[in-house]
Amino acid sequence: MAIRLYKAYTPGTRNRTVSTFSEITTNIPEKKLIIKKHSPKGRNNRGVITSRHRGGGHKKKYRIIDFKRNKRNISGIVSTIEYDPYRNARIALIHYEDGEKKYILHPRSLQIGSKIVAGQNVPIELGNSLPLENIPLGTAVHNIEIKPNKGGQIVRAAGTYAQIVAKEGRFITLKLPSSEVRTISKNCYATIGQIGNIDSNNITIGKAGRNRWQGKRPKVRGVVMNPIDHPHGGGEGRSPIGKPRPVTPWGKPALGQKTRKKKKYSNNYILRRRK
Repeated sequence: MAIRLYKAYTPGTRNRTVSTFSEITTNIPEKKLIIKKHSPKGRNNRGVITSRHRGGGHKKKYRIIDFKRNKRNISGIVSTIEYDPYRNARIALIHYEDGEKKYILHPRSLQIGSKIVAGQNVPIELGNSLPLENIPLGTAVHNIEIKPNKGGQIVRAAGTYAQIVAKEGRFITLKLPSSEVRTISKNCYATIGQIGNIDSNNITIGKAGRNRWQGKRPKVRGVVMNPIDHPHGGGEGRSPIGKPRPVTPWGKPALGQKTRKKKKYSNNYILRRRK
């Protein structure tokens, strides 16, 4: 993937960058693999806003992605590489030998016409999916299951990959993109390679309207509100928040407060916390 720059012919294009979309081969998604997905826009069943700063956005349809890779020992060919409005990674349409079609996350450098397969003892090649116990140490993997047969849940964003660093007993030790080191069952499946679209993090939004296209409404700082609207509000001129520490509009600690449950089941599997 490459990034396209704009000349500053308007304020909105002065710092704006976009993807060139050069790797995408078609703009028409597979009709049987798209569904309509209702967007609640931050509101509950009574229409009351429960999550602020959400709403609007461009019309889009959800692509059904095969995170489980449960077509075992049936090879498929990469037919197209497509854009997905619900994620920053690209997706690839796979035509399997039995005639079925499925979308998968597009690994970096996977080309049109390449063959992929999932199974217990398939080759260690880009795009193939197999149990962690059968993948060599040091291999980069993505779309990793946390529980066997549940489907990939971690390492699914553009440009990310995890590395297998150790094998011991029933567990495999992985170094995740967040620098966290944790253990996962050896029976969990993972896909070989790094996810593509690696320059996704380098894109600059450039203007507020582009965030509105993504369904993000404006945010207002608490210190510029009135005291009735936010605990940080009020005061004369540019005043500080006036509290021992930052809080949310409802008085809960914010900005640095750890929200992970202290007795979460997976604490025993984490060997080194993320930074």
